[in-house]
Amino acid sequence: MISTNPFFILSQSVPAILMQSFVILMGILILVGTVMDIIHKKNVKYFFQNAKKAKLSAKKELTTSERISVISKTIASDIATTSELGAGKRRLAHVMGMYGTILFWVGSVVMIFFYTSPNAVTPAFWPIIWHVGAALTVLGGGWFWFFLRVDVYSEAQPWYRIIQADLFVLALIASSLFGLIWSYLQSLNLQGRWDDFVFLGLFIIANLVLFGGVYWSKFAHMFYKPGAALQKNLAEADGSRDNLPPEADAPEQFGLGIKREEPKHY
Repeated sequence: MISTNPFFILSQSVPAILMQSFVILMGILILVGTVMDIIHKKNVKYFFQNAKKAKLSAKKELTTSERISVISKTIASDIATTSELGAGKRRLAHVMGMYGTILFWVGSVVMIFFYTSPNAVTPAFWPIIWHVGAALTVLGGGWFWFFLRVDVYSEAQPWYRIIQADLFVLALIASSLFGLIWSYLQSLNLQGRWDDFVFLGLFIIANLVLFGGVYWSKFAHMFYKPGAALQKNLAEADGSRDNLPPEADAPEQFGLGIKREEPKHY
């Protein structure tokens, strides 16, 4: 299963152009949903206004090389490894889910657009990338959903309590999980089976919910966080600090305090 392109097998009964059109539709849904979210929440407007305000209170003018250095460090640390979460379980779960999703989506696009023609031969590493990415997404997302969510971990809410903010992670986990199950059932190559079509349908529905629900979920959050991290680090580098006072340089004098236990009571 892991070295087989599931979309090539599907192309024997479903035209490749139909699968490619579906991927393009998902891209359009992301674009439309994100633009609607930007208009509704006015995030981009806030970022630009905050950047202008910070520029007026900057203590120094950053050179081009300094800006490149800050941006590079932000990409390598805050964005690529989610360092803001600190060293721990939340960071590991986010990294697993993030890179798993990237591998899963990239593998899907490549195999659908380049390896679904009748004479195509899919290099073995693309199906491996797709399956490993889906598995990482399920493991990282499931770990976060069942054990690491703030309302479960810190507020003693039951794991099965679902609110609108959970739409993104649940749809992400569902699309990867149903994709894996569909691929496995399809790889059995059993005649007269119906269950692979059931999970193909669930896979499609999960993707429609994931990409079609951008406006109502935290999907667009993925695009805002890198921008916020860049703005924060640039503000610290030029001294504006988002108009916040600098950290005190006085030594700690009050013992361990809240550091006596792991911070989780948000």
